[in-house]
Amino acid sequence: MDPQAELPIVRAAYAKQIMAAADISDARVTAAFAAVPREDFVGPGPWMILRWLTRDYVPTPDADPVYLYTNDLVALRPERRLNNGQPSLHAHLMHQAAPAAGEHVVHIGTGTGYYTALLAHLVGPTGRVTGIEYDPELAARARTNLAPYPNVEIIAGDGTLVAFDPADVIYVNAGCTRPAVRWLDGLADGGRLILPLTSDEGFKGGAPEQITRSGAVFRIRREGAQYQAIWISPVAIIPCDGGRDEASEKALSEAYARDGWQKVTRLYRDAEIPDERCWLRGDGWCLAYD
Repeated sequence: MDPQAELPIVRAAYAKQIMAAADISDARVTAAFAAVPREDFVGPGPWMILRWLTRDYVPTPDADPVYLYTNDLVALRPERRLNNGQPSLHAHLMHQAAPAAGEHVVHIGTGTGYYTALLAHLVGPTGRVTGIEYDPELAARARTNLAPYPNVEIIAGDGTLVAFDPADVIYVNAGCTRPAVRWLDGLADGGRLILPLTSDEGFKGGAPEQITRSGAVFRIRREGAQYQAIWISPVAIIPCDGGRDEASEKALSEAYARDGWQKVTRLYRDAEIPDERCWLRGDGWCLAYD
């Protein structure tokens, strides 16, 4: 079979496998994974694939893009262990974020643009995606890779500080120790923030169930002046430049040691919430129970 005719079939099968691995049923997310070519965003092959069994990179046998359509991490900069992330995790997080047609998504940590392209597919031609990438070289690569996507803008800069228009979804692709004020202020009413919170141990990985050594993703939903919060996934992910500090990392590590992240229901921007209701307290905010 002609390889160009084969790839759409491979992508469709990949999309179904990713949904199964993510344990979700979402026709729109499935269609996005089936439509967007991963090979357009990970550089020329052969590629280095991170194998979970050995925790090391293994090269693909050749530059056939079919090797990219698995639920694996593909190295972008293996010396930094910087990867194009695990598809099933992103499928789950996108399902939880639920970007709708016509919405504005801000993607913090866009990397080289693969998951940005998926988000652009989800919001469609009437929506738009603002991708923000701290690393200027990666931002340049993303800008080139995403040139065919007219509804995407790429900005090089600190995603915790860069100004953006009100966002229906803020999709953070790196481990923080606190939510940025810019993100909480920038959520539109009804907007959703996908927020990975990781301790310094988190980047070292560990099995998914070892959440004290990795981290957790919370979905924050703005409702007027209030913010609903819920735990949606364990995670181990690269640290967020600009989104970490020593004091909040210490508080986060202590919170993970106490357990209780699954019971979080709200994010308060109020220092007066009693300690017994706070799972994690930061400077002027807390993740808390009702």
